[in-house]
Amino acid sequence: MGCTSCASGADGQPKGCKNNGTCGTDGCNKLTVFDWLSNMSLPANMTPYTGVEVRFKNGRKHFYQNNENLSLSIGDIVATQAETGHDIGIVTLTGELVRVQMKKKKENPDATKLPNLYRKATQKDIDIWQKARDREADIQKRSRVIAIRLGLRMKISDVEFQGDASKVIFYYTAEERVDFRELIKEFARTFNSRIEMKQVGFRQEAARLGGIGSCGRELCCSTWLTDFRSVNTSAARYQQLSLNPQKLAGQCGKLKCCLNFELDTYIDTLATFPKNDVKLKTDKGSAICQKTDIFKGLLWFAYEKEAMNWHELTLERVNEIIAINKKGNTVANLEEYKIETKIDDTELFSNVVGQDSLTRFDAPKSSNRRKKKKRRNSRKPVGATSGKANNPNARNKKQTGGAPGKANKSNSRNKNRNNRSKPNNPKK
Repeated sequence: MGCTSCASGADGQPKGCKNNGTCGTDGCNKLTVFDWLSNMSLPANMTPYTGVEVRFKNGRKHFYQNNENLSLSIGDIVATQAETGHDIGIVTLTGELVRVQMKKKKENPDATKLPNLYRKATQKDIDIWQKARDREADIQKRSRVIAIRLGLRMKISDVEFQGDASKVIFYYTAEERVDFRELIKEFARTFNSRIEMKQVGFRQEAARLGGIGSCGRELCCSTWLTDFRSVNTSAARYQQLSLNPQKLAGQCGKLKCCLNFELDTYIDTLATFPKNDVKLKTDKGSAICQKTDIFKGLLWFAYEKEAMNWHELTLERVNEIIAINKKGNTVANLEEYKIETKIDDTELFSNVVGQDSLTRFDAPKSSNRRKKKKRRNSRKPVGATSGKANNPNARNKKQTGGAPGKANKSNSRNKNRNNRSKPNNPKK
């Protein structure tokens, strides 16, 4: 930022002046004007222009008459005339450039018809103004609660106090017409001051709030863009962009203003290209334009019966075919005019970073089991094998039934069975 109050703190965190570009030094405001006539003196017979440009919160600017001939410079805080009471603002421009600005905004440059500029703001005026500015955030929250309670479909985006704290201006956005007669009565009873409601557009709201765009930079409307022109979907069609509302819409919900930035260049370049509905007539049939690249000067055509087979042509070749067709003749086919792109087979891929493996962060494969088996087999004696067929101990265990304890149990069982089978001998 341009001023010290918006700079970073000792720990590297931004301080933030919480004034949205309306701080006293006037260094971080997008509407600041450089007076390049300040070092130039006027001719001898010419009196200085008495008009002064004063800026208020949210980029609101008005012109006033310096009828007291005060020595003013850019950045001075002054008290100006208002409908009721007075307002406090910051001087942004003086001298002959004020006349130029008024003509640019189509206002009457006659300074005698402008409202008066009373004086330079005193310390008492600044204290009252600053206390009123500190109340704006709390009043904005309370006003939103009241609007929700009354069931109004509107959003109060900002609040501005007049310099003498006698009037409050509420800026709101709404898609439909809102009947806020009851809302104004509720605000007057709650805040004990005069109420004024001003509706702003969604683009103005985004400019007032600020943010980061999809390009990674600050929003154009909150940094340098002052006039909001209408943006149509035709701008996206000229630039051959996909009509995806999620990509074409900005934070305000409307089409991005940057779609108009390069539109004139696209229109001037497309004037040299044939229209998309022009067909190339060949012996194999008519060809339709499928795609255009204005940067490389290339066009892609396809036959009507072979829509999937595209042929890449240069702009000169296409104009040549169109000139032949205008004479009533046809060309043999598009293959004769097609660009043959040669691909170098020696190097199809160049590893710049040195990390060409897609599985470099994956866990290694479980090959430890095979290694363990090989180590076990290598530790056994030469004549030993891992099979059970050549192991005599395994045969004995099978025959005897396993362990010796188990063998005794099986023998006792067999004896009992034999005793049961023998008949009892009678006593002699």
